Amino acid sequence: MNESALNNPALNSPALNNTSLELRDIHLPEPISWWPVAPGWWILAASILLIIIVFFIIRKIYSSRQLKREISSELEKIKQQFQETQNKSQLAKSLSILLRRASITYYPANNIAGLTGSDWLLYLDTTRKNSSGSKKFQSDTGRILLHAPYLPDDTKLDFDASALISLCESWLTSPHNKTIGVHPS
Repeated sequence: MNESALNNPALNSPALNNTSLELRDIHLPEPISWWPVAPGWWILAASILLIIIVFFIIRKIYSSRQLKREISSELEKIKQQFQETQNKSQLAKSLSILLRRASITYYPANNIAGLTGSDWLLYLDTTRKNSSGSKKFQSDTGRILLHAPYLPDDTKLDFDASALISLCESWLTSPHNKTIGVHPS
């Protein structure tokens, strides 16, 4: 400090003396609480929850359609193989295997693998919605599936291959009665 400030009587007064003044520390405000959170955080949490829900819905839809895509792909391979070889015995075997695999996948809780004969054909008819009279598995066309899969590959069979393909394709691509159980006779 300069000398003029030291000689100034106003600055040396007892009222400005630090020990005589009753000064208090500065009081800081309370820290900001985490609760309740700001509206932006609620919006963010709701958005994340919505994204998670939409993700699982889309995943479920995709996986349910994946089965149909795989069945359609396998059916197309069977059709193409038949067009190349014209082997009706191999066609009946392939369609029978595909029908069994698909029905076990559609109805995992039922004892489908053990069904044989007319019980198997009846099961195929009852599990398909909107089955028309000409597309029944218990008809002559569908009965080919009972014996042909067990015959040797070189066996010559006489049946309408396009009708059998059409019958199996209609079952594989149609909606199914999920409430139908196994009813062996």
